[in-house]
Amino acid sequence: MSVIDNLPPLREVIASHQLSARKSLGQNFLLDLNLTAKIARQAGDLSGCDVLEIGPGPGGLTRGLLSEGARRVLAIEKDQRCLPALDQIAQAYPGQLTIINGDALEIDPLAHLTPPIRIAANLPYNVGTELLVRWLTPKEWPPFWQSLTLMFQREVAERIVAQPGSKAYGRLALLAQWRADAKIALSLPPGAFTPPPKVSSAVVHLTALEKPRFEADAATLSRVVAAAFNQRRKMLRASLKSAAPDIEDHLNAAGIPPTERAEQVSLEAFCALARSIKNHS
Repeated sequence: MSVIDNLPPLREVIASHQLSARKSLGQNFLLDLNLTAKIARQAGDLSGCDVLEIGPGPGGLTRGLLSEGARRVLAIEKDQRCLPALDQIAQAYPGQLTIINGDALEIDPLAHLTPPIRIAANLPYNVGTELLVRWLTPKEWPPFWQSLTLMFQREVAERIVAQPGSKAYGRLALLAQWRADAKIALSLPPGAFTPPPKVSSAVVHLTALEKPRFEADAATLSRVVAAAFNQRRKMLRASLKSAAPDIEDHLNAAGIPPTERAEQVSLEAFCALARSIKNHS
């Protein structure tokens, strides 16, 4: 699909605006509008939603989101060179695209969005994980977003959906799966991008749960999981010594053998451990 609207193909857009991807900004452009529309469809029915997009670049996914019926798209782009190309899209979809030139880590998008809100982005590799962690750890839950449809390096995507016992299982899996349903929706080879990155990529779709999957104090759970995985090769009775003076009692109360290692412990068990520590602190 080279035509999803009356705008020029992305190769022409990039050539006319001289938009070579910049490594310093973590840029890798998706030029196939077939793929960008496919990614947009992973976000579900967008007709009644505002969509937040981070790092739209020349606007491939932006066009996909709008052509798939997004009520409105808020695109935050750090690279000023991309603004004329995005303005072209805004003119083709009057009143449906708002563009902010700035750093997504420093901008509060909520002033520009109306619920229900979904987030969809081919995230710049250098800020992707940090943004995901922020979206998963707001002060209040449920969050402002209904779902996240995000492109990551394949390795990061696998860490988000990892299960106990696997090498990829760790803090990111627990953080994501405690408060959301997470799945890998699409895989993309390096050749799909310009320039091709050295690794494969994947689109992860996360749907926010109304409340966390298991009861636990967020700060305590975060502290316990961080300590456990910071020394993941150690037995938990050693790696969690700093978490509580009587850590073996708490591990036993949560049904976790003190000789277990972090990567073997389920989300439910970590939540039980956090409750035990919180209740006796």
